[in-house]
Amino acid sequence: MSLNLRQAATLCVALSLCALLVVPGNFPGLGGDARLTLAVFALATCAWIGTPIDDTYIALGAGLALTVTGVISSETLFGTLGDSTVWLLICAFVLAAAVARTGLAGRAAAFLVSGARSVRQLTHLTTAALVVTAFAVPATSGRAALALPVFLALAKVLADRKRLVVMLALLFPTVILLSAVATLIGAGAHLITVSVLWEATGERIDFTRWLLLGLPLAVASSHLAAEAVLLTTTRRADRRGPVRITTEQIQEHSEQPVTGPLSTEETRCALLLGTVVALWCSEPLHRVPPAVVALTGAVVAVSPALGTVRLKDALKTVPWALLLFMAATMAMGVALADSGAARWLVSGLPVAVPPALFLAVVIVLSTAAHLVLQSRSARSSVLVPLVVAAAVGAGVNPVAAALASTAAAGFCHTLPASAKPVALFAEIPGTPTYAPRDLLRLSAVLAPLTAALVLLFALAVWPLLGVPLLEP
Repeated sequence: MSLNLRQAATLCVALSLCALLVVPGNFPGLGGDARLTLAVFALATCAWIGTPIDDTYIALGAGLALTVTGVISSETLFGTLGDSTVWLLICAFVLAAAVARTGLAGRAAAFLVSGARSVRQLTHLTTAALVVTAFAVPATSGRAALALPVFLALAKVLADRKRLVVMLALLFPTVILLSAVATLIGAGAHLITVSVLWEATGERIDFTRWLLLGLPLAVASSHLAAEAVLLTTTRRADRRGPVRITTEQIQEHSEQPVTGPLSTEETRCALLLGTVVALWCSEPLHRVPPAVVALTGAVVAVSPALGTVRLKDALKTVPWALLLFMAATMAMGVALADSGAARWLVSGLPVAVPPALFLAVVIVLSTAAHLVLQSRSARSSVLVPLVVAAAVGAGVNPVAAALASTAAAGFCHTLPASAKPVALFAEIPGTPTYAPRDLLRLSAVLAPLTAALVLLFALAVWPLLGVPLLEP
């Protein structure tokens, strides 16, 4: 189907849905605000799926439409930009710019992988290094950009073992995407999920609680994925050969220093980042909000005396389009919850289903959603409000359902266009990388594996960590 035909089909579907919703005689019991909300929601979702229009532009248009029609107030629309989670993300990007400027992340990665003596050790040490970057760099695209030079250096060192280079090219984006669930700042979708839960249930998930729930899942899924990548892209003979990588070899192909003593800037940056992460993790002890900690760290990172990057250079790295997208979709979530539209959408669903089956359906839908909605934030904007409303009706803890949906949506490896990190590592001039068939082969193994792991955590692990399966 050509792009024009797809756009025409999407437009027809969207207009048909809107026509059904706005006619007063249809759907008795559905209020005026709920009708308008569902109409805007349907138009936005169809536009995200079937048109090349920028996701942020669509979200802003939807938020503006809901404000103009009176479904939400202008204070609600603009107030989302002042949410503490948005400020947390802004300051985290400033801190990440300081880390990238010093080259500290590349030095740490080189130190880890230099300890590998076998292909399997190299795979899992690389995985561990990538998981750690979730604490230093927000958003998966930023982590992918930071990790690319490390991969290129490894690819040049292993140039005579092409299959290992292809394996590493697939390993990097795979782990980056799956390990994002480790922290609240790992993806914009996490902040949308937290906002929806706060608006719908009044329950706030802070940085520490997300870390407690997400980090074990991130570690388990990342290392399982590493094994899946290793087994689907290499042969036994490739895995049998020894590996010997030194920091000196990596330094030969790296522009920033990865050997020798830490510079003054690197030492200051390491101390600052360690302090910020420690304060984030110990929030229950000192009660200082994570956004305030992040802002303090960002101010120090750009200060003339102690900083490692200039403020204007750091602010250039902040994805302002993503922040506007998040703010607009948060407003859409408020409209869905307050107007009763979300409750009406799920009111016809069967409620007498076992909680495990309910979560299994949510996880399967969230895992497959990347085939329709390529933006992870857009997927959460569409799915999480509906999942939360459906969970309440089914007697399932909405926090467990929302977390399961968001974690499952981290799988987006089927096509090169499914996620920015996958696209970034798919085409690297002069370096062997993976083909679409490699992604399909991996996805056939990884999709059911990650879905089953998320379900296991929701049923058996998270209840032990304070998130029961049934609604309290």
